[in-house]
Amino acid sequence: MEAPLSPDNAAEPPEASRAGLRRRPLGLRLVWATMAFCAIFIVLSVVVFTGLAWTQGRERMQAELVQIEQASAATLSKAIWELDREALQAHVQSAIRVPSVGHVAVKVALANQAPEVIEQMRDGWSAPGWAPSRTLELAYEPFPGGRQVVGELQLVGDERVLWQRLREALSSIVLVQLLQSVLLAGLIMAIFNRMVTVHVQRVALHLARVRPGNLHGLLQLQRVEQSQDELSDLVEGVNQLQYSLSAYLEQQQRYEQELSAHRDHLAQLVQERTSELETANQRLQDLARTDALTGLSNRRHFDEVQGIEMRRTRRDKVPLALLICDVDFFKAYNDHLGHAAGDECLRMVSHALRTGLIRAGDMVARIGGEEFAVLLPGAGLVGASKVAERLREAVQASAIAHPHSAVSAVVTVSIGLAVTHPEEPLEFDALYRLADEALYRAKQAGRNRVADPVAQPQGAST
Repeated sequence: MEAPLSPDNAAEPPEASRAGLRRRPLGLRLVWATMAFCAIFIVLSVVVFTGLAWTQGRERMQAELVQIEQASAATLSKAIWELDREALQAHVQSAIRVPSVGHVAVKVALANQAPEVIEQMRDGWSAPGWAPSRTLELAYEPFPGGRQVVGELQLVGDERVLWQRLREALSSIVLVQLLQSVLLAGLIMAIFNRMVTVHVQRVALHLARVRPGNLHGLLQLQRVEQSQDELSDLVEGVNQLQYSLSAYLEQQQRYEQELSAHRDHLAQLVQERTSELETANQRLQDLARTDALTGLSNRRHFDEVQGIEMRRTRRDKVPLALLICDVDFFKAYNDHLGHAAGDECLRMVSHALRTGLIRAGDMVARIGGEEFAVLLPGAGLVGASKVAERLREAVQASAIAHPHSAVSAVVTVSIGLAVTHPEEPLEFDALYRLADEALYRAKQAGRNRVADPVAQPQGAST
C-alpha cells in the first residue's frame, strides 16, 4: 500500500523543487558509469595487443632479413670473388631500400690485407636496440669442391619500423573499443532512454524539419521535471545554431558562386603548369646526360651506355670496340691562345668526331678535359681501326690552326684502340685500360696516330 501523503512528503511547487536541487550533469554521470566498465577492457586490450604485435613484428622483420640473405648470398659471393665493387654497391643499395633494413654491411676478405667493408645505413638509424640482426658468412665455389670464404654479410633491422608496425597493429584496439561501446550502450540504454532519449528524439525531429526557409522556428521541449541541465543547454544551443546557420548559408551561397567562377580558371592553370613541369623535367634529364661545352654525351651518360653495351656483348656474343681520343698538345694551345679559343677548339673537334661516325649505334662522349671516348658496338679490330683512322683524319681535315703543336700546324688527335671479343670477354675497366695503354703508345710514337694494344701505331705525324 502506498503511504498517505503527509505535510513532510507533500508535493512542492516546481520552482521550489528546482531551487533545492544540486546540478548533476547527465554527461558526468554517464562518463563515470562508462569509465568503470571500460577500465578493465582497456588495460587488457593494450597489454594483449601490444605483446602480440611486438612479437609478430620481430618475427616478420626476421623473416624479411632471411629473405634478403637468401636472395643476395650467391650474387654477393660472386661479386666479391670477382672484385666487382659496382655490383657490391648495387646490392648494398638494393638491400638498404627494404623498409625494414636499417644497416647493411658487406665485409670483403682480401688476401694479405685488412678486410674491406662496404656498408650503408638508413638516415636517422642508430644502434639496433630491439630490432633483430643477422650475420651470414659468404662463400664462393669457383670449382666443384673448392668452397672458399670470401666475406661476411651483416643485416640489422630498423627499430623504428618495429615501433611503426606496433602503432599500426594497435589500431585494432579501436575495434575492441567500438565493440565495448556497443555493449555499454545496451547496458545504460534503460537509464538513458528515460532521461534523455525521448527528448533527443524530439530535438532530432525538430532538426529533421529544419529547412533553409524555416530556420527561425524555435525549439521547445515539454518536460515534466523542469531542471537546468544539458537538455536545457541543448535547446538553447539549437536555437542559437539555427540563427547562426541561417547567416552561414547565405554566406556559403556567395562563396560557392565565387568558387564556381574560379574553378575552370584554376583547372586551366593546373594543366598549363603540369605541361611546363613535364617539359622542364625532360630538359633536365637531357642536360644531365649532355656535356655543356661540346653538346656530346658526358661521362655519366657514357658510363650508362657502356654498361648496356657490355651486357649486350656478353648476351649476343658480339665484339665491342673502345676508342680513347686525346687532343695533341692541347695545354700548349690553351696556354698560348687562351681558354676561350680552347673551348672553341674542343667544340670543333667534337663536331669532327660526331660527323665521323656513320652507324646509328656508335657513340662519342667527352670523358675529360680534352679526352673523348668512342664506343663501337659490334666492331672488330679491323673495322674499329678504320673508324679510328677516319676520325683522326676528320679532326686533321678540320684545319684548326695550332701554331704551338710539335707534330702539325693544325690540331690533331691521338687515338688508343681496344676490342673485347666473345672468345676472350673483358670487364670494361680492363678494356678501358688496354685502350688507355694504346693511347699512351700512340703518343710515345709521335702523336697524330692510331694505336691498338698489340699492333704498331698507324697514322701520320704531319
